[in-house]
Amino acid sequence: MVPRSTFGRTGHQSSRVIFGAAALGAMSAERSAVTLELISEHGVNHIDVAASYGNGRAETNLAPWLTANRTSVFLATKTGERTGPAARRELEASLERMGVDSVDLIQLHNLVEPDEWEIAHARGGAVDAMFAARDEGLVRFVGVTGHGRRIPRMHVRSLAARDYDSVLFPYNHSMLGWDDYRRDVEELLALCAERNVAVQTIKSIARGRWGDGDVKKFSWYEPITDPAAIARAVCFVLSQQHLFLNSTSDARLLPLVLAAAAGDLRRPEDAAMTADEERHGITALFDGAALERI
Repeated sequence: MVPRSTFGRTGHQSSRVIFGAAALGAMSAERSAVTLELISEHGVNHIDVAASYGNGRAETNLAPWLTANRTSVFLATKTGERTGPAARRELEASLERMGVDSVDLIQLHNLVEPDEWEIAHARGGAVDAMFAARDEGLVRFVGVTGHGRRIPRMHVRSLAARDYDSVLFPYNHSMLGWDDYRRDVEELLALCAERNVAVQTIKSIARGRWGDGDVKKFSWYEPITDPAAIARAVCFVLSQQHLFLNSTSDARLLPLVLAAAAGDLRRPEDAAMTADEERHGITALFDGAALERI
């Protein structure tokens, strides 16, 4: 079984692997049901979805499972809208697609670009709208997410502006090899620890960007597929007791991630991680500009 830990100030005992429901966005209803049964069997009780995953299909595929399991799971979704009215409409559409009256966590999706940040945080913007939805009982908590090399620094800015309950950003050995990224991550983690903000990580088993001639499947990036390397990548994240790992959108690899999370979570040696990077051609996904908006 996947171990659990307190998800920040929410008080929820969340599985340390959070199911990244982007995986459901390209699935049939039948395949979605099988995948959701798999995570249930491994004790995963926290689901992270977004209005944009599969143009809403991921949320739609969750709905039948939630009918019987809503009270046993911490349910998070995201809005990519930046103005208040649009964010409110997107939240309401998410609730309707999933057939629920409320979600536990609503997140501002990929809030990394300064111009979008200003719109979202302006009076009457998406941030005000989501905190108002919290006050109405449509959501319980509000968080912020993001991709790319700049996002830890932007999360620090976001936490200075509003009292968010959670953050989400990339965390893996290759990206932490950048001195500037590691410093920004360390600053963000210290702030989150001080304020009891839950910390979610993504791209734990990313191998790199697809090449021009690659056949792209299930995920916009190429994941690691070697079981031993996946296990080390998972342990690299989960050896940090305060971190949660959001699973990959390539559900074929989900059993390997879950098995690693249920095992020995001691931190791998840096030499072993470096050897994996060399052996499997693992490279950092982001460079500070390209792919930041994904």
